[in-house]
Amino acid sequence: MSRRFLIFLLLFPLAISAQDTRYPKDEFRSPLDIPLILAGTFGELRSNHFHSGIDIKTQQRQGLPVYAIGDGTVTRIKVALWGYGKVLYVAHPNGYTSVYGHLQKFSPKIEEYIKKIQYTKKSYEVEAFPEYGEIKLEKGEIIAYSGNTGGSSGPHLHFEIRSSISEKPTNPLLYGLEVRDATNPTLLGLYGYPLSENAQLNQSATKTQINFTKQKDGSFLADKVTALGTIGFGFVGFDRQDLAANKNGVYSVRQLVNGQVYTDYDFESFSFAETRYINTLIDYDHFGKYRQRIQKCFKSPGNHLSIYNTLVNDGKIKVNEGLSYTVEILIYDLEGNLTKLVIPVEGKKQILKIKDETPKTENYIIAKRPNNFDLGIAKVYFPANTFYENFYIDLKEGTDTVMIHNNRVPAHKNFTLTFDVTKYTAEERKQLFIARLDKDLKPSYASTYKRGNTFSTRTRYLGTYTLAKDTIAPTIRTKNFKNKQWLTNYKYLSLLISDDLSGIDTYSATLNGEWILMEYEPKTRTLTYNFDDKILDKKQCLLKVNVKDNVGNSTTYEVTFFRK
Repeated sequence: MSRRFLIFLLLFPLAISAQDTRYPKDEFRSPLDIPLILAGTFGELRSNHFHSGIDIKTQQRQGLPVYAIGDGTVTRIKVALWGYGKVLYVAHPNGYTSVYGHLQKFSPKIEEYIKKIQYTKKSYEVEAFPEYGEIKLEKGEIIAYSGNTGGSSGPHLHFEIRSSISEKPTNPLLYGLEVRDATNPTLLGLYGYPLSENAQLNQSATKTQINFTKQKDGSFLADKVTALGTIGFGFVGFDRQDLAANKNGVYSVRQLVNGQVYTDYDFESFSFAETRYINTLIDYDHFGKYRQRIQKCFKSPGNHLSIYNTLVNDGKIKVNEGLSYTVEILIYDLEGNLTKLVIPVEGKKQILKIKDETPKTENYIIAKRPNNFDLGIAKVYFPANTFYENFYIDLKEGTDTVMIHNNRVPAHKNFTLTFDVTKYTAEERKQLFIARLDKDLKPSYASTYKRGNTFSTRTRYLGTYTLAKDTIAPTIRTKNFKNKQWLTNYKYLSLLISDDLSGIDTYSATLNGEWILMEYEPKTRTLTYNFDDKILDKKQCLLKVNVKDNVGNSTTYEVTFFRK
């Protein structure tokens, strides 16, 4: 047992006893003093992960006060360019931790605490773990202001409630937070899957879309399905709250076959260790082609999710000739609003019109084993269990480019791609990097490790990779002021920085020779300095900014301004 955990138990002795299946409904207040309207729900399907909290709209603006939902102590503060951006973690006496992400800034006492660390480390990106009780908070105390930092695509508050012991997040709406929702989930599509050898569905041996119509009672009825062998179903759908147009995730899904529950899963809670298995819950091949997520009502190989309450035959349906089946898919939101889909299935053997023509290549991946491939100018190594299932992998080599299958197969672990750069001079290698090419052949930087005659990168993304060359240094220019301008009444100054190829790696700035904290917002390419950070003792000030890209090209920019 760690020292930090022992201290936690001494300070909060109720932590263990509070961890039961009942969630406190009246102990926490809302983190915002506005009606809660959601842009994102807990468990929502995101890229390679489930959403671990709720996204609360902040009326399309930043700077709304964010409140501690209960008495507690700050246990973690992080400032990052991506992810949650500026984020705060607060432990509460009842055994839960609340998380507040994408913040604009912290409250004065927390801001002062973290800025001391930033100036000591001379870094904007920092992470701190205050001692328990060092920064105490009271319920309803302003702890921060809402923002748009990190990977946020618009102003909102990302809010979580986790177990302080297991760190598993749970649905924050289970704790009594009120969101208006009397709207049923929306059903967009239905698909059937032949799953066993020689199985068929609607005269097809591959995935088939199934039509359905809305009935007078509001439920949906699918066209009759003829099938034989083991089959499964999947759907495309979303949930929508009353006051928002956002297409959010559903809360729970049940599949019944002739009245028996075959599948039952919900998004009450999950662990961060399992969240990447979302790629087995959805039809990833379909997502790679159409950017649309089909949720499977059956469990695929490699799926280790703990969200299932009931599974009969992994949710797969064995259809026998001459028998009829009634399949029901029930889609709920957290308020119990229901969308019901009925699928009549008839066991009948028919002549196949569409055969399974999965392309076969020279190379076959055994998912549970490590796999090595030599591509001439490059080698690729897949550790055991990189993939969820066995498959034929398509590999091609070019002069400086290799193709590693396509984006329709998910990788659960990082694999290693290594290029031989023997033919390049030491000087040329300085500006070379490994790049991943998108569908338009536009390169993007892949973290490149250079050692002797080899360059390597570790990644989870299949696709086309090449060696690219970046010879152009980053650009820097002022944004809200000009050289030799008086800035007496300015609260801040800002500059624009950019790099056309390998991307920004590091930046630093000095004011009259002293290091200053400049906040970087990659989405707007803006560096900002707040004049409140440091007292200026000179009327004439020299600002010097240095920016390096990912291959080491560097630009230094100097500008003079005046201030009383």
